[in-house]
Amino acid sequence: MTTTLPNVKHLGRQWVLVDAQNQVLGRLASRIVLLLRGKHKPTYTPFLDTGDFVVVINAEKIAVTGQKLQQKIYERYSGYPGGRKTRTLGQVLETHPERAIHKAVKGMMPDGPLGRRMLGKLKIYAGPTHPHIAQKPQLITITQQGAQPVHG
Repeated sequence: MTTTLPNVKHLGRQWVLVDAQNQVLGRLASRIVLLLRGKHKPTYTPFLDTGDFVVVINAEKIAVTGQKLQQKIYERYSGYPGGRKTRTLGQVLETHPERAIHKAVKGMMPDGPLGRRMLGKLKIYAGPTHPHIAQKPQLITITQQGAQPVHG
């Protein structure tokens, strides 16, 4: 028996619209990763990019549980003495709310060139508008059972 692999060039990629309003950050990120990797499709292959494009709107209106707004810390280090910068999740959401979702999704993606290519299909916007209207993204609601398309 031979194993058939999906042809990535002829794979029908869809554009998916996700509204992040009142969604818990980690749960939203894990559902986005499923869509980006293509795990919701029967043609999923771990070493191929079979996922869809994902457009996230209302990133500034995400929800977090507990005391994460004050306790969750984002750190970066320039490599120089005194070059360590720390910011809380609350500070990040005030200035660049799309970065919180991007970092959460990036941490769940596979390492290496394939994960970076998949992450390039993620488009995040702080407000309710986005420039991808021409692609006609399909609205998906994120629930605890997974992602379901909205009909109507």
